[in-house]
Amino acid sequence: MKKIKKIGILTSGGDAPGMNAAIRSVVRTGIHYGYEMYGIYHGYDGLVSGEIEKLEARDVSGILQKGGTKLKTSRCPAFLEKDTRDIARSMCKVFGIDVVVVIGGDGSYRGALALANEGLPVVCIPGTIDNDIGCTDYTIGFDTALNTVQDAIDKIRDTAYSHERCYVIEVMGRNAGYIALNNGIAGGADAILIPEEPFNINDVIKIIIEGRNRGKDDFTIIVAEGVKNAQDICALIEENTGIISRYTILGYVQRGGSPSAYDRVMASRMGDLAIKTINQNNLNKIISLKNNQLVAQDIDEALKMTKTIDKEMLEVAKILSI
Repeated sequence: MKKIKKIGILTSGGDAPGMNAAIRSVVRTGIHYGYEMYGIYHGYDGLVSGEIEKLEARDVSGILQKGGTKLKTSRCPAFLEKDTRDIARSMCKVFGIDVVVVIGGDGSYRGALALANEGLPVVCIPGTIDNDIGCTDYTIGFDTALNTVQDAIDKIRDTAYSHERCYVIEVMGRNAGYIALNNGIAGGADAILIPEEPFNINDVIKIIIEGRNRGKDDFTIIVAEGVKNAQDICALIEENTGIISRYTILGYVQRGGSPSAYDRVMASRMGDLAIKTINQNNLNKIISLKNNQLVAQDIDEALKMTKTIDKEMLEVAKILSI
């Protein structure tokens, strides 16, 4: 087996708080074990174009507490093409990079799997606020996003209470409702709408009317972006209940901000394990949290895994919303 000397690291797809903590951990742990560490800027785009530079321990100082990613990020549709990946692998040969650590979500993993199958070893770290990667119970950035969303919900509820209105709050989650479900419970939502569960506006209207009949005069509806446009839901609620309704789309504010302590610690631990996995010549792995333990899973098997929403949490949300 070829001796590993140089390790590259990139962030790909949507940014997530804690990515910088992971970068710092990978770089410093790699240096500790005697590797040369190389930062690849702008994700797979940068790998193809050669935006690569050597990183020393001091180059990752002062980034632990910062959101976003020092290495920048992008989406690279061209990476679906083998010719583009061939260029990327050639660029690694130019810089002498033996293994690439990829921090990102499911789409980033697909690119990493293709590279692995074509001869460039990889190790992946889960970084996405959606927490929607099947092989891991937790992804870097999720905790921070929950806290950011919760702060916004609490403030909006103050206005809902003061004006006796209904507020529809749209959070991120095109295909997964983990943010909506968790923040819905934490924020005392009257209804939580997620992609994994069938949606019927009449059910929401019934919840609001029944609540009003019990004496409630303000309401909060949390909706994941993949369900239906918050503005349309808001209009239907006001039309059918007569309650003044407003909507708020939180948007990209959910991705930013200083990472929580939990995200910093988890990112640091995952980065450390990524390098230790490489040091054992245990390649083409995804670092995952399973049953509260960090493990390195084979990338091809890990990408076949799926994650389902916790039905018990849904039941808790319904019970507590009365």
